[in-house]
Amino acid sequence: MKALIVKFGQIGDVIMAIPAIHALHEKGFEVHWVCGKSVKPLLECYSWITPITTDDKGILFGKPVDRIRGILKLWREILFRRFDLCVTLYYDQRYRLLTLPAWAKHRISLSTQLRFTNLIAGRHHTDEYARIVLGIDDSCREQSAPPVSPDRLPPSPLPEKTALRRIVIVPGGVQHLVREQATGHLPAQTLRRWPIENFVELARNLADRNCEVVLLGGPGDEWIRPYFNDITAIDCIGTLSLPEVVSMCSASDAVVTHDTGPLHLAGLSNACLVGIFGPTDPATRVPRRPYTLGIWGGQGFACRPCYDGREFAPCTFNGCMHQVTPELVLEQIDILLSAKSRGVEILWRTITPESNLIPVTSVKQSERRN
Repeated sequence: MKALIVKFGQIGDVIMAIPAIHALHEKGFEVHWVCGKSVKPLLECYSWITPITTDDKGILFGKPVDRIRGILKLWREILFRRFDLCVTLYYDQRYRLLTLPAWAKHRISLSTQLRFTNLIAGRHHTDEYARIVLGIDDSCREQSAPPVSPDRLPPSPLPEKTALRRIVIVPGGVQHLVREQATGHLPAQTLRRWPIENFVELARNLADRNCEVVLLGGPGDEWIRPYFNDITAIDCIGTLSLPEVVSMCSASDAVVTHDTGPLHLAGLSNACLVGIFGPTDPATRVPRRPYTLGIWGGQGFACRPCYDGREFAPCTFNGCMHQVTPELVLEQIDILLSAKSRGVEILWRTITPESNLIPVTSVKQSERRN
């Protein structure tokens, strides 16, 4: 049996879809995945996935001639090919055009018209993709399987550790491609970011403990470097491929990031993971595997969460992210590392900063004074 999967998406969306597609593979399906150039290197690390690369940015945001060229190129790849199942993990019906030349016995695509094909708000996307793709009844059932790690990763690009602990921090990231192209600015980029000053303070505290600090980010994150000029750190900003990020995380002890692609890449590793959330609910996104923690800032805020599945609120100050302190993050890193070193398994969980809470109005006034 053959399955054709269409999912370009952000890194996190692709990774959260992999467990459902892996379940198809275990049922005997040969998996062919239409993906963008950015996630192809990661999907190639799964021996059971055959990527079909397309120019997703050109198709979505290019000039009309670029869109047509990209679609025709994909059509040539799948023309007259036969599949037992075609899964298009998008709501927009225009995505169905991408697989038009392929012959499929059964087709599935997302739709808001039917509950069966609608991603239910408030649920983890991994669960929902599995429910829709595998045809699971929407009744009482256990939560989804953990992330499926690649079975053929490159070696870690980092040298051997020179300290007892190696901690990776991700101060940048958080891109929202659709909003960027549509409006020319990135509200999600600032709303979901933990303040850079908090990352700097955390890095200083880790360095004072003689921990090895690693800066991780993409090619567009060069702006964070000056903030860490006086802190000894290994700079991996814009230098690693997606598979190398997973390998590097596995060669580290812990990763600290906000809600961005590296959060999900780190979820494929075996490092302890602390994710910092505010506008989005960590219970719907945090990788579900041991030694993973989501800290949800904004306790007491009526506006939390502000992401409705499509848009973020027109927020002028993300006080929810400011509520999470470096001290709390450091404390949780210690708890995870201590438990792992003693062989005590801690299942994934989410917490809120219950102590030292600051009302949103006070946070805003303090920020204005500064």
